[in-house]
Amino acid sequence: MKGIVFTEFMEMVESQFGYAMVDQIIEDSKLPSGGIYTSIGTYDHSEIVALLMNLSKRTEIEPPVLLKAFGKYLFDTFLKTYPHFFEEANNSIDFLQSIDNYIHVEVLKLYPDAKLPTFTTDVQDDGSLVMTYFSERKMSALAEGLIEKSIAHYQDPMSMTKELLEEDGSVVKFVIKSN
Repeated sequence: MKGIVFTEFMEMVESQFGYAMVDQIIEDSKLPSGGIYTSIGTYDHSEIVALLMNLSKRTEIEPPVLLKAFGKYLFDTFLKTYPHFFEEANNSIDFLQSIDNYIHVEVLKLYPDAKLPTFTTDVQDDGSLVMTYFSERKMSALAEGLIEKSIAHYQDPMSMTKELLEEDGSVVKFVIKSN
């Protein structure tokens, strides 16, 4: 997993729970990296899971809730760091449809070793978007936060539903439609 995910997670934890919490979850997690990350590095996915689980234990907030909040936080980072991805789209449906065919292609040019989730998209006759998430990492709550924040960013009057297609969370369907 790319280091930017780790560095931004640590920044979110610090901004919402304080620097002491960052130290505590790093210590609790006993990480091979020692909790030292660079945004361009690559780290084992198990480390973010350990950090998330230890944050959940210490805050008594469920991991999916924390992961969704992190998705929203990460959206703001992506908006600042890669504004051109967002300027190309006129609305959240256009933006969400561009993730796999444009954004992830560009990310892989910068980070060829990145292991990104896959998304399929299908616009329905009623204008709603069916977006299916595929990832062995099973972090759909992160995707959910990113999707919700993109809807808010474009100020689209839309709502989203989520349905597990695989019980383990590796395949999840999101339906985004106008209110």
